[in-house]
Amino acid sequence: MPTAPPLLRLAGIRVFYDRVIAVLKGISLEVPERGMVALLGANGAGKTTLLKAVSGVLPAEGGAITEGTIELAGHRLDGRAPSEVVRLGVTQVMEGRRLFEHLTVEENLRAGAYLRGDRAAITSDLEQVYTYFPVLRDRRRLKAGYLSGGEQQMTAIGRGLMARPRLMLLDEPSLGLAPLLVRELFEIIRRLNRQEGVSVLVAEQNARIALSIVDYGYVMEGGRIALEGPAERLRGDRAVQEFYLGYSRHGGSGRHQDRDGTGESTRPSNRARGGAS
Repeated sequence: MPTAPPLLRLAGIRVFYDRVIAVLKGISLEVPERGMVALLGANGAGKTTLLKAVSGVLPAEGGAITEGTIELAGHRLDGRAPSEVVRLGVTQVMEGRRLFEHLTVEENLRAGAYLRGDRAAITSDLEQVYTYFPVLRDRRRLKAGYLSGGEQQMTAIGRGLMARPRLMLLDEPSLGLAPLLVRELFEIIRRLNRQEGVSVLVAEQNARIALSIVDYGYVMEGGRIALEGPAERLRGDRAVQEFYLGYSRHGGSGRHQDRDGTGESTRPSNRARGGAS
């Protein structure tokens, strides 16, 4: 891992649903202070479950952490209610945006500051969100249900920022978006990290775009870490190239297309296993 001290640390996390279905099988990972880390893998690999374990929402879906610990800056997160996790500095932008569609853009953004009482600072932060996402200022009185997919994703990220997080969890932010918009969105995420100091853990199937902005990556398979390393090294790894970046063994593109149109296959082979598990 990078030499920066960890902000988030997971150690040996095991998660079961309904007490019988093992989804995470001993996951250990770290996100450095002010770092950006990608969590890669196909559908069903356990990425979303891992994010929900951090944010504390597993019990609402019948999930439970049965082993291991989760710490944010030395504070235990496992076992805490989601509201407590938010107060400690973690926000999650769910897959599918999960906006209040009957509320306006600005009402959705202010909902992200629900646990805060500093009204003047909330107004200031709202203006900062509009600086990062200027289109939202123009749409601020429009109901969120009428926004485009890209505008909804911007609103969801902006709502997360309104909680003033130290760590932001992003679940498939590129889902359903056009390639050019995906690149714009990920560039804004990188700016948030660099300018605001927000650490980022992003779960993505679109490995190419994720590895272009993060410092470090973990590849998940079957509820375990199959591969990990600095983003530059993962981009050059043959298994990652073949199974996630769409390069075949013979130098051509892979059979499957990812969301930026560059090609993505479904999963790494067993021989690609390495790193923590």
